[in-house]
Amino acid sequence: MSPDVLVTGFGVRTAFGTGAEPLRRGVFSGVPAFAPTTRFDTGPYRTPMAAAAPDGPDAVEDWALRHALAQCGTEALDMAGLGPGTEAAVLLGVAGDCTSVTRYWRSAGPGGDAPDARPGDTHPAPDTHRAADAVPAHLAELLAERLKSTGPRLAFTNACVASAAAIIHGCRLIASGRTELAVCAGGYLVEEETFGKFDSGRALSRDGRVRPFSAHRTGLLLGDGVAAVVLESAGHARRRGVRPLVAVTGWGAATDAHHIAQPHPEGVGLTRAARQALRLAGDPDGDAVGYVNAHGTGTKYNDGAETRGLRAAFPRRAEEIPVSSTKSTTGHLLEAAGVVEFVITTLALMDGVLPPTAGYDHPDPECDLDYVPNRPRRADLRRALTINAAFGGANTALVLERP
Repeated sequence: MSPDVLVTGFGVRTAFGTGAEPLRRGVFSGVPAFAPTTRFDTGPYRTPMAAAAPDGPDAVEDWALRHALAQCGTEALDMAGLGPGTEAAVLLGVAGDCTSVTRYWRSAGPGGDAPDARPGDTHPAPDTHRAADAVPAHLAELLAERLKSTGPRLAFTNACVASAAAIIHGCRLIASGRTELAVCAGGYLVEEETFGKFDSGRALSRDGRVRPFSAHRTGLLLGDGVAAVVLESAGHARRRGVRPLVAVTGWGAATDAHHIAQPHPEGVGLTRAARQALRLAGDPDGDAVGYVNAHGTGTKYNDGAETRGLRAAFPRRAEEIPVSSTKSTTGHLLEAAGVVEFVITTLALMDGVLPPTAGYDHPDPECDLDYVPNRPRRADLRRALTINAAFGGANTALVLERP
């Protein structure tokens, strides 16, 4: 079994609001946060819908993601009873705030109106401050500076598993004795560049609803998500006299490299990652797992492959384990999905409530597990698994336990 890695604090922001209570009112009540977004002109796209916080067009300016990450990191440290200046690793899953750079080039246009453009220029000169925000490592540095952390820092950019990978790296650092504290964070705010890409790939739901694992599912919708968690060694927490929220007892990562965008049809990478995590937790067949927070995008390819991958990961009791997709309410949070769903799974363990799969309507023979349809469910939950997947066949799994 792995040495205990404890979760002692978190901060979270989604379209439902800031903190745990909005998640309880939204995610755990099965109420989706989808609405027409006004952040950009959605006229050219197949849907206007997203789970975007109602904070206006400035939500994706170059300062906003930095601010939200710093807010969540500070809240996580406060909950853990730690203050600014704590020596901790700062690990961030993010794509980089490339939207500000894209907006800069578009607004400058031919000839350029950049501050340092010269007469006769055919292209604007780059704004170095905004360009720096497109470098993921720069955002990790900024977060560490805002938290006044003197520990190591690292950025992860492996798409929809980025923040889960940051958590896994934090667990490894703590388990190996290389650090006693880690702040693991991730962030994504809905913006037009990625929205357009998912729309052009026909991945967005046509009717503004997300129905993971349902026969009539038509795709995903994007959402705002930023979160941070404090991981701590058991010894360090004990010396501080802190009671943990949950423990992380297993973690795994695997890549099947089946396709640039589609998952392996049998969920091979997901199974490998889950079984790694379960073995490390001392439960190789998952006999003690009482809930799975699924990746559950609501797309045709993901949900069937994920179901088959879970059947292989839990060979003896897949049908008995409740599985739900909280993307049915929050939307797909991309690089932030792993850490926000980690927080949701933490709350499920703390509260003894399973969040439902909202929007579930007609069963799909390809998806034949217990998906906690539409309503929350009380459960005496001791151990849970949260899994994520990304383009290129990347998969992560984390086992959480109630102390």
